[in-house]
Amino acid sequence: MSKADKTRIRRGGTNVFADLGRPDAENQFAKAQLVSRMMDVMKARKLTQTGVAEVIGVTQPDVSNLIRGRFRGYSIDRLMGFLVALDQDVEIVVKGKPDSRRDARLTVTAA
Repeated sequence: MSKADKTRIRRGGTNVFADLGRPDAENQFAKAQLVSRMMDVMKARKLTQTGVAEVIGVTQPDVSNLIRGRFRGYSIDRLMGFLVALDQDVEIVVKGKPDSRRDARLTVTAA
């Protein structure tokens, strides 16, 4: 039997960080979604990394790191602040979880 025959494919969930078994999966996924929204704004406005850096008050290498998924050193609060600096409204909604779901969760939704 070849190595390919032994390989099992498993369908991942919606959160790659949870699929990888990260203990802070929901937090990291929320950060990734916020950074993704920042990138959407950057593309829509045709901003360079330097342009975004000037608007949000960081350096161009910091923006590069965020885009590359290196956002561990940034809090969700700070990332939301970056979006506000980019003229995006950020809305936080807290609601009860449905009884059908076992655990509460953190979700970021871009409109």
